Amino acid sequence: MAAALSSADVARLMAEPSPDVRAELAGKVAADLSANGLTPTEVRLAQDIVRALARDVEEAVRASLSRALRHSPNLPRDVARKLANDVEFVALPMLADSLVLTDEDLIEIVRAGSSLKQEAVASRPNLTTTVSDALITHAEEPAVVVLMANKTASIAEDSLHRAVTRFADSDNVKQAMVLRESLPITVAERMVTMVSRALQSHLVKTHDLAPATAANIVLTSREHAIIRLSTGASDDELRHLISQMHRNGRLTPSLILRALCTGDIAFFEAAMAVRSDIPVENAQILIHERGRRGLTAVYRKAGMPDALFGAVRAAVDVVDELKFDGEPHDLERFRARVISRVLTLVETVDPADADYLVDKLGDVLVHAPSAEDLQREHAPAG
Repeated sequence: MAAALSSADVARLMAEPSPDVRAELAGKVAADLSANGLTPTEVRLAQDIVRALARDVEEAVRASLSRALRHSPNLPRDVARKLANDVEFVALPMLADSLVLTDEDLIEIVRAGSSLKQEAVASRPNLTTTVSDALITHAEEPAVVVLMANKTASIAEDSLHRAVTRFADSDNVKQAMVLRESLPITVAERMVTMVSRALQSHLVKTHDLAPATAANIVLTSREHAIIRLSTGASDDELRHLISQMHRNGRLTPSLILRALCTGDIAFFEAAMAVRSDIPVENAQILIHERGRRGLTAVYRKAGMPDALFGAVRAAVDVVDELKFDGEPHDLERFRARVISRVLTLVETVDPADADYLVDKLGDVLVHAPSAEDLQREHAPAG
């Protein structure tokens, strides 16, 4: 501050009749308060001035103060709260940026404030899970869309589930959630299901498909997506995902067989464990026991259909015979071998599953290298 503030400065500022001049002076005082190099006495005096200005009858004066002090670490919390609870024109800059406001202050605004105030809070950098949860629980749809698009906001898994439930009919919220950089796998699985239901409704209404036909299309799309989601998940995430699917009746024998045949062994093992209510480690031992008595036991305990056992056993046989060798295209070779073996037992497989596996085998063969290609890959240089 160029010159030390005095009580005379305060009196002159408060006596100035022109709102425009007071607004200008308010901005200058706020800028001084935000600057470094003030003595403790100057800081206290500047804080007294902004307290007085925060009570100014003119909205423009208070708005100027809010804009200038939005990033100030020296702003007293009581002034920040007063400005944040003011009319929107005054409050929004403070709500969007002030680090003086606490989580408790922000939650209070979210619960009682307007939609625009909620959006300002939702846009803040580095929101905590507590504030994010308050927004999801109390805010209107536009603010939750802003929150989901806020890349720096921390959002707990339970809060994301609450958002899915509360805004199940909001395409805007669901789209913003899908576009987040990462989602817990259990949330992603629910989103897949919800999108599939919307697609089913669209197919029935727009293309005049019978509901049963539409349901079959949706089931196939959903299973593709869920299997992709499970790839790369940690053991705990995978178990959590599969447990949720089982509770909701979506851990179908068809999905389990398709996952196994496309190389997702971890999904198959975890699915058998969840359906059998045994630890995954126990299920793995039983599934890969040489005599297949263990596989038979866990399969029956899991309540899987007898008609699919031959196909599942054939797939597990290939899993144990082939393994992944780490060489180029091992996944394609593995899938081709498993699917080909299962399709020799096609009479035991549901036609829809057989069609899926035929299509998948076609995809594998189209993208897999030829024998000549493999020879070239491994041929010595020169």
